[in-house]
Amino acid sequence: MKPTLLFIFLPLALLFSAQLMAREQAVAIDYLNGSDDIEGIRLAYRPLTHDLTTSWFGDIELYWEVSANFWEYGDQNTHTSNYAVAISPVIVKHLTTIADKYPVYLEAGIGASLVDDRTFAGKDIGSHYQFEDRIGFIFSLDNKERHQVSVRYMHYSNAGLSNDNPGLDFITLSYIRNF
Repeated sequence: MKPTLLFIFLPLALLFSAQLMAREQAVAIDYLNGSDDIEGIRLAYRPLTHDLTTSWFGDIELYWEVSANFWEYGDQNTHTSNYAVAISPVIVKHLTTIADKYPVYLEAGIGASLVDDRTFAGKDIGSHYQFEDRIGFIFSLDNKERHQVSVRYMHYSNAGLSNDNPGLDFITLSYIRNF
């Protein structure tokens, strides 16, 4: 099996085989607005969530997310497309609760992604292998936390694996459905 396929399928197989242990699962859809006029859609699945207690941060959640990203750049008749798949561990910390029933969280994570075309949006991103960094806020829309929205900053970079490393930056708006 090619290393690229192994990079995609091994983590996915591990996550999906362990989903029965999950406390809660979620799906998400994001709208991405990026640097250099890149726009996109991101579809994500969270098969695993773990409650953790740490000495530094107290009670936190750790969720694992697999995602598919679809990006477009350029005018309608002359646009180019690109896609990426990613797997990310994300730490979530409860910050506050609005009106005693709408929890607000901070999330941060660094994951690995595989980008289809390394030349995109007028630049060479240097490698098909990128890191997917994120930081953002999650707002619950109900006290059972079944429906949430998030606003986050995401950055894709090869972290110096290649001499070309301009990175791609996005602001995202996401709808999350926990089940």
